[in-house]
Amino acid sequence: MQIKVKDVINVLDDITGGRVVRGTEDLFSGRNPFVVMKSSNIPGKSVMEIPGLVFGDPEAKVNKIAVVMTLTESCIELAAATGVDLIVAHHPVADAANSGGVTLKNYLGLYGINVIELHEAFHGLHPGISYLHGHRAFRVDIKYGGVPGNILYVGKVLDGIKTLGDILDRLDKMMDIERELKLVECERSLYGCGDVIDSVTAVRGEILVGTPETQVNTVLHIFPHTGFTPEHLEKAKNEHPEADTVLATISRTRRDSGLVAKAKELGLSFICGNCHSMEVFENGLPLAYALRSYLPEDVRIVILRERITSIPMEYVGASSIKEYAVYIAKNYLVRKKKGGYRLKQNKNKS
Repeated sequence: MQIKVKDVINVLDDITGGRVVRGTEDLFSGRNPFVVMKSSNIPGKSVMEIPGLVFGDPEAKVNKIAVVMTLTESCIELAAATGVDLIVAHHPVADAANSGGVTLKNYLGLYGINVIELHEAFHGLHPGISYLHGHRAFRVDIKYGGVPGNILYVGKVLDGIKTLGDILDRLDKMMDIERELKLVECERSLYGCGDVIDSVTAVRGEILVGTPETQVNTVLHIFPHTGFTPEHLEKAKNEHPEADTVLATISRTRRDSGLVAKAKELGLSFICGNCHSMEVFENGLPLAYALRSYLPEDVRIVILRERITSIPMEYVGASSIKEYAVYIAKNYLVRKKKGGYRLKQNKNKS
């Protein structure tokens, strides 16, 4: 059976319970609450989330689908090289920002790739983030303190979870951290550099207040990047005096943050769980399996996984490309005019 892009849109509309944009009338009428503007009030940098077809032809044939969290030029190139017809992106897509600085139309059109985004239309459909971290939420508030998008879960731990250490062990097992550690060790060996760091193992779960043996029963599950403040934390503790632990996920806080200080003041443990770079396991993989249950078996589904590495500049590339980089920098990029802006001190000066 040959499916088309419009068939996948219908499937996603069913999966999300009718949250997908079906026509232009949904964009500006206010009827679809998942069509939202995201803005930091930086001129020209706002983006409208449109759960549905962002670019492409509803009548285009689909033989291979790629599920990705954030669209990048690397995703587009990999998709094109491997015969992907349709990318389903979790996060919102914007011209140039998600397509290598060029327009989506020119880049995606060149390769005949269609793109659908979901984001807020997908959030809230399942209890995955709670489950991964070992608790079952009995309260979910997506606009805590009256702030839209400011999320608070309150939950009781699952059977088998008794301590903060149990939460960390559960995450390591479910995220297959042992294999990730082996992978980064292979990279360090190949580069001959122990300072190679990756976006998965560098931000593993971490206890900021408490010890692995600290008991846990009732969790205040927060997402710091949504605007959750120390004042919100105090309010939540007053509403749930039985709470003993703060769990921060998707984003995290520093040890010296106001949230951690407030947790100590309130007698709460504080643990950081999975960060954004692991969200593909929370949302991407379940979406892929949901699509699999709807679509014919001959439609291939792949995950375009993000994994970023940090490598000291002097270890990057073969000797020839390093020579190239030095040549270009010296002859074309470093200004030789006397009195030019410099931060680097003369080596002969103390």
